[in-house]
Amino acid sequence: MFARTARRQLQSSTGLSCIARSFSSTAPVRTDFTHVIIGGGVVGLAIARSLASYHATHNPNTTSSTLLLERHPHLGTETSSRNSEVIHGGLYYPPDSLKTRLCIAGREQLYDLCNKYSIPHRKTGKWIVAQDAAQLESLERIHETCKSTLGVPTRFLTKTEARNAEPDVRAEAGVLESPETGIVDSHALMTALRGLFEDAGGTVAVNSSVTSITPLPTSPSSLPGSSGYVLTVQDTTTGEPSRITASTVINSAGLHACTIHNLLAPAARHITPFYAKGNYFAYTSPRPRVSRLIYPVVTPGSGGLGTHLTLDLASRIRFGPDVEWVADPTSLSVTASRLPAAVAEIRKYLPGIEVDALAPDYAGIRPKLRRAGAEGKGKDGFVDFYVRREDGFEGWVNLLGIESPGLTSSLAIGGLVREMLVGSKSGRGVDEAPAL
Repeated sequence: MFARTARRQLQSSTGLSCIARSFSSTAPVRTDFTHVIIGGGVVGLAIARSLASYHATHNPNTTSSTLLLERHPHLGTETSSRNSEVIHGGLYYPPDSLKTRLCIAGREQLYDLCNKYSIPHRKTGKWIVAQDAAQLESLERIHETCKSTLGVPTRFLTKTEARNAEPDVRAEAGVLESPETGIVDSHALMTALRGLFEDAGGTVAVNSSVTSITPLPTSPSSLPGSSGYVLTVQDTTTGEPSRITASTVINSAGLHACTIHNLLAPAARHITPFYAKGNYFAYTSPRPRVSRLIYPVVTPGSGGLGTHLTLDLASRIRFGPDVEWVADPTSLSVTASRLPAAVAEIRKYLPGIEVDALAPDYAGIRPKLRRAGAEGKGKDGFVDFYVRREDGFEGWVNLLGIESPGLTSSLAIGGLVREMLVGSKSGRGVDEAPAL
């Protein structure tokens, strides 16, 4: 698949001879593609669409080209389609973090995109429910930060409001509402982003696994990558390898981003990822009935936001994800033995749950750079998104540990990467992450 897709693109511009180009020269060379994005999840799609749209709008007469590589037969089959499909408000993370800034900006952009292109979504709102004084204190801190620093709408409900709105939900100490939280059809979103990318002249190659990346030769005084990169890409259906060159490489490979990073980074900077599996359980009973998302207060160091209640666009209830640390990022079967622990967590805020109506639904894997919590601090606490131009290289943008709220943040991440590579018309943007 890759060979056919790449050759079709190259024939239209540079000819087949460029695939077999000699890389021994240190003189500047014309690369096959301006940008190559590795990883066709929602974030990779958003980056690809942002770059291709920029060049189509601002440089329509140039030969700029953007290629999106995906190793699976279809786009977005890993973390992007195995999550809660929540549009997050941006409540939990440190105010100066990339997660907070990209989530808030991305949320607004995502709602706009969904409205513009009729992507199925709904602004459901969300409750975070506290069961004791300590949890209420945590909610008060979140509310104060949202009000005084972030400008994110939140409000406390009275007991009467909460009881009237959701009589089956237990919230012994208080309820903090996030009215801007919602849900989105992630598959429809990715289909729309692919269409926008291809309409802007971009090329998608599935079944295309990157097996090596090497900077093209350059002068001794220049950084590696100054002349571009050569990538070896294996067609996963035939095993056939192809070589292409790119001026810039964007690593957005999700669960396998550390593997791609280690292909190019020196050994001293290699990274070993962690994988947090989240199990989801479907609920088939009509009672209790809930009309919005319900989240517990985050337990520091838990690795996630707790086993929460989410809805799909047909208003079906599901619970999850929990956090199960695994060694294998392809371990996607639901661990049914974790259901009793999930029930215990669910009953804290939905005591009327019918256990017999719960069944394993699906599981997803979140890439982690550390065994860390969502909002904790300290050595084992909060870990931010890693989005930066990699030190010591030219034209290499690295995205590592892109988990929740990656779906919500995806469009803003796309804009940030575009600004890193081609600049911003306004000259303003979100700063990149610090080095690891």
